[in-house]
Amino acid sequence: MFNDDELLGIDKNSGFATRVLILSIPAGSIFLLLAIFNVLDVYLALYSYISVIFFNVIFLMPISTEIQQIKKYISKLSTGTTEDTLLENLTEKETQNLITAINSMHKFWADKTETLENRTLSDAAVLDTLPEPLFMISKDGIVIGSNLAARKLFNKDLNGVDFITTINDEKLKISLSKVLNGQSRKEDLNLNLLNTKNKTKVYVQITTLPWFTKGEIVAVVLFSDLSKALQLEKLQQDFVANASHELRTPLSVISGFIETLQTSAKDDEKAREKFLHIIQEQTSYMTALIENLLSLSKIELSLNTPPTEKSNLNSIIKEIKSALELKLKQNNLKLTTKFARIPHIIGDTHQITQVFQNLMDNAVKYAFPSTEITITTQKTDHIPPHRYYDVKEGEAIKITIKNHSNTIPKEDLERLTERFYRLQTHKNQNIKGTGLGLAIVSQIIKRHQGNITISSSDNITEFSIYLPIK
Repeated sequence: MFNDDELLGIDKNSGFATRVLILSIPAGSIFLLLAIFNVLDVYLALYSYISVIFFNVIFLMPISTEIQQIKKYISKLSTGTTEDTLLENLTEKETQNLITAINSMHKFWADKTETLENRTLSDAAVLDTLPEPLFMISKDGIVIGSNLAARKLFNKDLNGVDFITTINDEKLKISLSKVLNGQSRKEDLNLNLLNTKNKTKVYVQITTLPWFTKGEIVAVVLFSDLSKALQLEKLQQDFVANASHELRTPLSVISGFIETLQTSAKDDEKAREKFLHIIQEQTSYMTALIENLLSLSKIELSLNTPPTEKSNLNSIIKEIKSALELKLKQNNLKLTTKFARIPHIIGDTHQITQVFQNLMDNAVKYAFPSTEITITTQKTDHIPPHRYYDVKEGEAIKITIKNHSNTIPKEDLERLTERFYRLQTHKNQNIKGTGLGLAIVSQIIKRHQGNITISSSDNITEFSIYLPIK
């Protein structure tokens, strides 16, 4: 069926009638001249002219109709769709050849477009795998594109935004302006991103693209997070400072007694035995201190590496309990375990063993003689929030270690996990320790995105450890 805008399949606005009449003018002029000079009867001349018009219509109709069909077909192609039924009745060789050429051209550009789209998607995927935030900037300083790390850093998509207004840093503004204006090919600087969650300190590289690069992008801005490097540097400084401070006292004691043994107590057997015993104690203390410092540094370096192995908490606690039997007998203590049916968790078995080794050893060390220590495990719906870091959401295992010991003052509870922090009462009682055990426990639990809570009242102290199942 033909549309209202068509006549016999030809668009009314196509100029078909005009073309037919124009083609018929030469023949009509000849017939007119013949009629004027009486060579041809007027009616016969008119009849002949009408015949010419009729034959021109018959001759032009098929190709005009097929051109109309080709026009519709191309219009459909331009919208991304095809309608092959429009080409079913093509009979003219010229139009068939034209359609073949159009289809070949369409396939060529469709393949080119698909290749370009795939390459664009691949390039975007590659950029998104980069761990460092990256922005692509136009000549006017507008963000043309960014990778996943960049979107996460600012918690939004900055495409189409003026880059300088987002960062709002004068040093960055000057450096970016130099690159965009061709005054410099590369600029780098350090700055604090005040508008990010953790006010991240970053190293920024601004680099112009090569002259032969096509497109709107003229420069890239790469951010490198300095937090880990600064954290590592601080850990090293703290390690040196803490180690030198804590080792100075035992080394001074050992040095003093060695000097005494070499001089005034050289022939005093009783003094020699006493001093050697003290030297041995101080050496053991230094050995434990160094081991704990190295262990703590190693744990802190792995804070950003999630554990992957499965751990059985009940089995770990049973093994440590067996190892503590001798100490329990020496202090006439009873250790009771109450295990619930709990699933394995995803955790570092070695580090988790270290957690309960330190906590259970402390429970035995500081418990009143002839009392009971209880350890319970149970499943819980969530982990209570921590003040300084995010805990894992979802189900967790709660392990509670309770003993009877001197009540810990409230002002000391929050400081128990600090490095080298020891209660004055324990120092007065001459209870040996490095002050690093609970700091190690705290860092391991932090790595596992768990939590530790401590309470103490009425001579009962309770440590509760929360470790996520997944």
